[in-house]
Amino acid sequence: MDVLACLKRVPETGAKIVLTEDQMDIDTTNLGFTMSPHEECGIEEAVQIAEETGGSATALTLGGEEAKEQVRTALAMQADDGVLLEKDGDEWDPQNVAAAIADYIEDRMAEDGFDLLVFGNESADAGNYQVGVRVAEQLDLPIVTSIKDLEVNEEAGTVTAEREVGGGSEVYELDLPAVVAVKEGLNEPRYASMRARMRARKQTVESVPVEKEHEAGLEKVRLETPEKDEGTAEILGEGPEAVPEIMRVLRELEVL
Repeated sequence: MDVLACLKRVPETGAKIVLTEDQMDIDTTNLGFTMSPHEECGIEEAVQIAEETGGSATALTLGGEEAKEQVRTALAMQADDGVLLEKDGDEWDPQNVAAAIADYIEDRMAEDGFDLLVFGNESADAGNYQVGVRVAEQLDLPIVTSIKDLEVNEEAGTVTAEREVGGGSEVYELDLPAVVAVKEGLNEPRYASMRARMRARKQTVESVPVEKEHEAGLEKVRLETPEKDEGTAEILGEGPEAVPEIMRVLRELEVL
């Protein structure tokens, strides 16, 4: 099976986020970049399926030349091919991102195509939850989101996808080709060794220029960082002498 896994270059997820003075962008001066955790699991799943079925795993992203770094990380994780849909430096809205990806896939479908398209459920920065759904809509393919378990039946030409819901789970069987949006925890992404990273630096990443197709449907007004929760800690005592005070606090919290 041939699997396409899409990813996005995002600031390091554990880093302190600082905004530019106009509050329109993230100040990336002192930030490193990575791919979203959901998408790491998407890459791993694509590679595993390709290995099990004798197919191929392709990693794709949309961005500037610098986004090749994340594609090469996917190659170091044993993806077979890497593709950069190269755009200008502006951040694109989900509608234009999805259109560019879907157009590329349609061109590939006219040749050999992909059996399964894998997206992260949402990106770690914008969290729009839209791109995978919009791509499936344009390509007229079935999609299931929030996936935590995935099983491919190549012989039957189907994929079984499971997602958690309150009190249980939902299981879907989709005919291939299909689209799935996966969540962190689907698998344990492999560690890309230094040797694999060095080898990935020598691999060719296909670069395909793309342009916006639509006027942005949403207008960005400004970005805001979450309010800080200034928590405090109260020392109740030391050693056995602190026990009565601890018991009092636990009773007040109705733990006891």
